[in-house]
Amino acid sequence: MIDVTLETFETEVVAASMSQPVLVDFWAPWCGPCKTLGPVLEKLETEYAGRFKLAKIDSDQEQQLAAMFGIRSIPTCVLMMNGQPVDGFMGVQPEGQLRAFLDKHVPSAEALQAEEQEEEAQDALAEGDTEGALEKLQHAVATDPANDEARFDYVKLLLQLGREDDAKVAFAPVIAKAEASRRLGALKAWMDALDFVAAGAHGEGADAQFDAKITANKRDFEARFGRARWLMARQRWQEAMDELLEILMRDKAWNDEAARKTYVAILEIIEPPKPKVAEGQIPPEDPVVAAYRRRLSSVVLS
Repeated sequence: MIDVTLETFETEVVAASMSQPVLVDFWAPWCGPCKTLGPVLEKLETEYAGRFKLAKIDSDQEQQLAAMFGIRSIPTCVLMMNGQPVDGFMGVQPEGQLRAFLDKHVPSAEALQAEEQEEEAQDALAEGDTEGALEKLQHAVATDPANDEARFDYVKLLLQLGREDDAKVAFAPVIAKAEASRRLGALKAWMDALDFVAAGAHGEGADAQFDAKITANKRDFEARFGRARWLMARQRWQEAMDELLEILMRDKAWNDEAARKTYVAILEIIEPPKPKVAEGQIPPEDPVVAAYRRRLSSVVLS
């Protein structure tokens, strides 16, 4: 719980709500109902253990803030998320109703735990501890099956390690969402490439076979696309994108824009996690990803 003033409002409420729900309690020392509600809110903040932050504003001392929110009676509580008010209530509420109000908006304990495990996994990867990262991501997905970010990272790491069967099992619960989700769709494109290579028995000699077809006909887009998928299956990402660009430079719309869609999927796969930066700063873009994004834009927009 923190007491907020006009000077600290931007930092303690608006900025803080970008990463954590903030419940703003407008009260006053003379308000009897406020004295009843306040301790219950403080108790819930402790019990919810970081799932939301409680900010208290003395409406007598901070009349400008009270006017900004149109406060007409106290106690009044406003829930802030992503810098905006999203819900609120007036008057004293029973603890059960307060819990129901909070549970409607704040992340579950499982979701919060999964996010922490995912962050720990990224730290482990940065330190070269692949097995440790895999274990933490597996726990994150098990803890919160709805966390698609953790699932993306988990399936991606399994594929990077060549554990295709495990990746397919982990991906199965969200396969129906792949068409609507850019990140999940990228994983499906990678697995489709692996299936393409396995089904066609495209061994190491396949590269030369694709090259021969392309040399004979530079507009043999099926061969170019097949070579790009063969390269994807071997995680030779830049070479795969170079091949897809060759298609795009000749026919952007070929096969329902398959080349562009696959190129975008590769960018999604190879983009590393954003490095941690100070609040308010924009993390730098990976130079390889940035360069290939520019190449795609120049071809598509030409």
